[in-house]
Amino acid sequence: MVTVSESFRTTLEGVVRELGALPVPWNPAEGRASVEGPVLVLGGGAETDAIDILPELDRAGPVFLVGASTDHRLGSAAVRAGARDYFALPGDLDPLRRTLEREGRERRGASEGGRFAAAERSASGFAAIVGNSEAMRRALDQARRVTRHGGVTVLITGETGTGKELLARAIHYEGPRATGPFVEINCAAIPATLLESELFGHEKGAFTGAIATKPGLFELAHGGTLFLDEIGTMPMELQAKLLRSLESREIRRVGGQRTHRIEVRVIAATHGDLRSAITRGEFREDLFYRLNVVALTLPPLRERLQDVEQLAEVFLDRLAATYALPVPPLTPALRAALHAHPWPGNVRELRNTMERGLVLSPRGSLDAEALFASDAPPAAPPGSGGLPFPADLGTINRAAARAMVEFTSGNKSEAARRLGISRPRLNRLLDDSTH
Repeated sequence: MVTVSESFRTTLEGVVRELGALPVPWNPAEGRASVEGPVLVLGGGAETDAIDILPELDRAGPVFLVGASTDHRLGSAAVRAGARDYFALPGDLDPLRRTLEREGRERRGASEGGRFAAAERSASGFAAIVGNSEAMRRALDQARRVTRHGGVTVLITGETGTGKELLARAIHYEGPRATGPFVEINCAAIPATLLESELFGHEKGAFTGAIATKPGLFELAHGGTLFLDEIGTMPMELQAKLLRSLESREIRRVGGQRTHRIEVRVIAATHGDLRSAITRGEFREDLFYRLNVVALTLPPLRERLQDVEQLAEVFLDRLAATYALPVPPLTPALRAALHAHPWPGNVRELRNTMERGLVLSPRGSLDAEALFASDAPPAAPPGSGGLPFPADLGTINRAAARAMVEFTSGNKSEAARRLGISRPRLNRLLDDSTH
């Protein structure tokens, strides 16, 4: 099993129980496993060995490798061995939850057809977005006007955790493409070497490990919506291919000779400033204007604090049902604490805070100390020192990049977000620092 704290193990078990995934701990003595539905192969501490058994699994559904290491090479190896994706816990808990939710929706959609789309309008439509503040109502009013135009490309901006994916789902399931698939990909979570194949697919033999023809996400989203999250991290060379596909409505698989016609609505999202990325030469200006047909901006939680209590109550209701616990009351002291917190992680942070507090507090109550237990940043290690000074600006920038990657335990996406730069820019700073 993955080596995590007891509270986090409880969280993972709750996600599995809620979303119907089957955990399969890696055990060489067990040999093959025959299962249906999404499978989590848990390889904490033995990820490389777990990858070796992926081809041996007899399964009807997708397989996801869940481990503890943040080494991006494991993700590449897992995908080549047949896994749909790799998640490093605890940092990837939210992407894991969203992925399993999506798999559940797709399975229900395959069996229920049009009835599924109607159910999704209720579960993933605008009614599922909580918030009555003026800033949130203004953003949702703009989104509703876009919804009925199924071919319009949309760019959603907003800080990390503001609910960009939830808004994208609402636009899809409230619009004319609701009966089609909703396919998502986080461009920052896929290694650059695999992203092109994920989006456009590949032909058998196109590269080492391409043992069979694989359709890409554009093809899988045909007739529906493709959601490109963290579009600002996409490599420049791939941006050109994406632009051609958006303009021609055709894609060509990696290693392929013929084109495939696609009919999808593209919704892109980013937490960064794409105009600044254009100035830095990290994002194509022509692609920006192609994506920015309709721009929607989600406000950060600190700009709609009147929604905090409503969101907290909704999360407590859902989480208490997941863990089979009574719904604890929000005391006046807790409400004041929620309003006083800055919520740098926005709605995602609020949800995780409610989950942590519910799991760690005595049954039927919510303890403020448990609620904000992990908010204090870790202290710098003794003797770690600060940034070099005096020094030229380039040296300081490279040192800051190294320090932030170390601070985030090797999570480059999080490090780039905290520094306010793109993932490619961070990689260049790290590469320069090694020369």
